[in-house]
Amino acid sequence: AFRLFEDLRAQEVTPEELLDIGDRFVNRYNPKVGEVLQLDFHPFYDYIPLIRDPKNIGKGVRFLNRYLSSKLFQDPEQWLESLYGFLKVRHFHGNQLLINERIHNHQQLSEQVKLALEFVSDRPDSESYDKFRFKLQEMGFEPGWGNTASRVRETLAMLDELIDEPDDRALEQFLSRIPMIFRIVLVSVHGWFGQEGVLGRPDTGGQVVYVLDQAKSLEKQLQENLTLAGLNIQPKVIILTRLIPNNDGTRCNERLEKIKGTENAWILRVPFREFNPKVTQDWISRFEIWPYLETYAIDAEKELLAEFQGRPDLIVGNYSDGNLVAFLLARRLKVTQCNIAHALEKSKYLFSNLYWQDSEQQYHFSLQFTADLIAMNAANFIISSTYQEIVGTADSVGQYESYQNFTMPDLYHVINGIELFSPKFNVVPPGVNETVFFPYTRTQGRVASDIKRLDEFLFTLDDEAQVFGKLDYPNKRPIFSMARLDRIKNLTGLAECFGKSRKLQERCNLILIAGNLRTEDSSDSEEKAEIIKLYQIIEEYNLYGKIRWLGVRLSKSDSGEVYRVIADRHGIFVQPALFEAFGLTILESMISGLPTFGTQFGGPLEIIQDKVNGILINPTNQEEMAQKILDFVTKCEENPQYWEEISNQGIERVYSTYTWKIHTTRLLSLARIYGFWNYTSKANQEDMLRYLEALFHLIYKPRAKKLLEEHLTLPARA
Repeated sequence: AFRLFEDLRAQEVTPEELLDIGDRFVNRYNPKVGEVLQLDFHPFYDYIPLIRDPKNIGKGVRFLNRYLSSKLFQDPEQWLESLYGFLKVRHFHGNQLLINERIHNHQQLSEQVKLALEFVSDRPDSESYDKFRFKLQEMGFEPGWGNTASRVRETLAMLDELIDEPDDRALEQFLSRIPMIFRIVLVSVHGWFGQEGVLGRPDTGGQVVYVLDQAKSLEKQLQENLTLAGLNIQPKVIILTRLIPNNDGTRCNERLEKIKGTENAWILRVPFREFNPKVTQDWISRFEIWPYLETYAIDAEKELLAEFQGRPDLIVGNYSDGNLVAFLLARRLKVTQCNIAHALEKSKYLFSNLYWQDSEQQYHFSLQFTADLIAMNAANFIISSTYQEIVGTADSVGQYESYQNFTMPDLYHVINGIELFSPKFNVVPPGVNETVFFPYTRTQGRVASDIKRLDEFLFTLDDEAQVFGKLDYPNKRPIFSMARLDRIKNLTGLAECFGKSRKLQERCNLILIAGNLRTEDSSDSEEKAEIIKLYQIIEEYNLYGKIRWLGVRLSKSDSGEVYRVIADRHGIFVQPALFEAFGLTILESMISGLPTFGTQFGGPLEIIQDKVNGILINPTNQEEMAQKILDFVTKCEENPQYWEEISNQGIERVYSTYTWKIHTTRLLSLARIYGFWNYTSKANQEDMLRYLEALFHLIYKPRAKKLLEEHLTLPARA
């Protein structure tokens, strides 16, 4: 930042000065009563090399792998000793893997690899490992190299190459074969986490879909990897979430629930400690759960150790609360920690840090932003869905970038909150569940009775309990959107955009699937406000007969078919969020063959290639948004092939880039490489972790305790 003088001279402003200016702006600058606490994480990043080129931010593992390789390979003796030590400590439930006590040092490892290679080279490619395993054990090699002679030969050849002529490519390939990960925890605390009947409830949307699909894919990929490694081991994946005693018709009060379509993936629900049962027996807003997370992590640790019969190999946190719990668990269990933000609230709520005291009663941002700082700096690696999630664009600040320096007036100044050039950042976009979401043209996967039922439900069914609005002309082209009913998702903004455009109303109907129809059915203040606002918009613009609002929570299979039913009618999908960290509904819509309009603020900017496989919109400019939709509709009426063209390009975009197979293969590769880095580099992160613990105990816990005291006096919900 720069200070501009009257004579147009510019003077650079330090981060400290800039934060003081922010305090002055809100009349919170009080140097006479003492300095405010300053937080600076930059000195703690001296343990790790930093990326130099901004274009390589988000490609951390590639950079780290090259750096690590070059450093180790410069000292062959150290390199071989590190590699030998790393292989020697591989085991599962007390059973030794890869190498045994017959290989005493790295020199012997080098010799025995060549002997083993010579031995397996004489075996038929398809011969099962079990037929020659005892001979390999005599040479010093335990299970884990492969399930057939050809697979064992390939893996040993990679090791031989690493020993003789090491390079970063060979190292990455070799590590992708090594059995290191058997048990994974995915932490997703807030909301209603379940497989059915939860989507659309407060705090319950894309993250639930993401984590469930990720768990299924991880278990499948782990099983495939272990089978190829020749190991008869069943991996286990656990989603750790909150148990809600007053379950409101869901399964959120069940301790353990098997994930459908898996062999050994589970939802493990652990309750918050009781404190005030009038609060803790019910759903609690994600903005209010901070006082319960430390004791929750303590209780969850015991449950996880019992379920796994040992420690997990990887803990993946989700969102601010899940990432903080992941930090607490990883610290206690000494396990690799991965963070996934999904959406950092600081960048969603404008000036939320500057005016935090004004909104503290509702949002408790002092707790959330402190938790974010702790978790993101503690993580061994961070997954983001897009590049701009980390560093933003020329016109917008990245979610993580917004934590670099900021003021929380009267609480603390963040001089350097996160090192964006750290190789811990990796862009790994999620996938879409291809068994549920697939092109509308794939008729063999569709059920005629479901199509008829959902078509009627969307366009003609008269059911006041679930549907508001009766269409005058149901056959008009549908404009469709589906999301939670909250301010950021901006469905009221889409309705207002539609209401302002007579031409759109003449040619299209607006179909919304969103939340509840009545305020008395909602326990979320933001949703209640949006319900009232949506009714006001319908009244103001006289949208009766032109809009249908469905207040339902669809099953997973129905969610997929709804997109296809809209596509059958050559409709469009609009995602009008004021900010969207990634945009799973955009992937779901595109893979279904539905031309998709997505917000330009956030992840959709990287998913949609504008006017190639979708259309980007600015939801803050309703007139422009309406015109873009109208232009598309007009073009489709003039040339019906244009709808097909955008539809097909959208399908291709998802299949080529956004599958769970790609995602989980990459995630597991990252976990292995960061695990290898942590072992071989002996990186000492303890000073950073002690600093983070101090923040947790001196800033986070006192504020959490204060919030808990408020909860203890709350009455039961009506």
